[in-house]
Amino acid sequence: MMDAIKKNEFPKGWLDIVLDDILLTLESGKRPEGGVSGITEGIPSLGGEHLNFNGKFNVDNMRYVPTEFASSMLKGQIQINDILVVKDGATTGKTSFVSSDFPFKNAVINEHIFLCRTSRKIDQKFVFYFMWSSIGQKRILSNFKGTAQGGINTSFVHNTSLPIAPRPEQHRIVAKIEELFSELDNGIESLKKAREQLKTYRQAVLKYAFEGKLAKEWRTQQIQSGNPPEPEELPELPEGWKCEQIKEITTVLGDGLHGTPIYSDEGDYYFINGNNLSDGKIEIKENTNRVTIEEYEKYKKPLSENTVLVSINGTLGNTAFYNGEKVILGKSACYFNLLNAIDKHYIRYYITSQRFINYAYKNATGSTIKNVSLKAMREFEIPIPPTLEEQQAIVSEIESRLSVCDQIEQTIEDSLKKAEALRQSILKKAFAGDLTKDWREKHPELITGENSAEKLLEKIKTEKALSASGRKKPRSRKTKKK
Repeated sequence: MMDAIKKNEFPKGWLDIVLDDILLTLESGKRPEGGVSGITEGIPSLGGEHLNFNGKFNVDNMRYVPTEFASSMLKGQIQINDILVVKDGATTGKTSFVSSDFPFKNAVINEHIFLCRTSRKIDQKFVFYFMWSSIGQKRILSNFKGTAQGGINTSFVHNTSLPIAPRPEQHRIVAKIEELFSELDNGIESLKKAREQLKTYRQAVLKYAFEGKLAKEWRTQQIQSGNPPEPEELPELPEGWKCEQIKEITTVLGDGLHGTPIYSDEGDYYFINGNNLSDGKIEIKENTNRVTIEEYEKYKKPLSENTVLVSINGTLGNTAFYNGEKVILGKSACYFNLLNAIDKHYIRYYITSQRFINYAYKNATGSTIKNVSLKAMREFEIPIPPTLEEQQAIVSEIESRLSVCDQIEQTIEDSLKKAEALRQSILKKAFAGDLTKDWREKHPELITGENSAEKLLEKIKTEKALSASGRKKPRSRKTKKK
């Protein structure tokens, strides 16, 4: 019985079969003795990491086997219309389809992949879309054996059932699925484009804020109330603003420990680095190492409520405030304590602007791992309004606009999740016969008689029998000794 449809509820002319009924071959690949490490050319060898959850392929970090080895493989050579299934590990069951736009002319699979080659009498994409659906995945994974690194064996094709429609209806279902998927993909692309536009808008908000444009109305009100800002000093900045280097607005600036403290699972303090800084907060992760109070006392820094933390090694520009967390810093975390006349939120927002990111990468050393020196951090210039009140007014304007961005972004993320759920809903309806209900009513002659699924299955059985007999080797007759 199907997960979504009972057998007696199949549309007219459909059959409930198992995957093995329509397979001509089930194969797995292999790799040469000694592995494939260091082989940079030859024939591509696909593993589980090269199959995507969208049914397509990821060709990054491709592995290769020697051409002679691939040519000698009796099993595992990929052909157009093959269905590939991951057989073990965390992604067991992940399924992809080798369509005409497959990126390689010749390719093979390794020992972690099953290659399912169905009869051409059936629409191979019809089979693939079912195996890719949540129902199909559930049935494939019902054959999983072992621990987390277990998998499925060849018996899964005997235990995985699927519905088969008459061949003309299979073509119609595949066409309808791809039509709806195309519309869905266009919608997803529009959502992703909107998400990228939001990133641009966020940077535009910060740019206008630090040019004094967001607080223009606030300054006008101050002038009208008889509290004008100080005279203008730099022509490109609003009146009263100054460009100050970080060292001029801080009491201390430094980084963390250049080394490794002694870790302790019993410790109450954490050793953090730049990757623990996230959107204004210190993020303690599961793998964040702990240290004792003795180690903390040796390496603690003078952090306070005016401290701003910035990642300056590896990932550049992550930021956080210090809020009394029990932490010591590693070398990739820079810290500075601001003067009381400087709003820390104003400074953090400026550090997240594109101007700081450009400055950081321009002044960073190192090719693989980028590092911004403390000297470069001290000399970074920030436009500062003359009063704490104007800084806070700008922060308020920034947060008001970014709050709207956050809401829109959350709506986009929710819509993207719903889009993937809708994709599975389309597949569920497809294999319940709902997408072709009207078509069946208009074309009854295409789902009965010679076009029925029963007749199709008979033809495939005949094809399989002929294929099997062609593969059998003739037995040699042994002469009995007298």
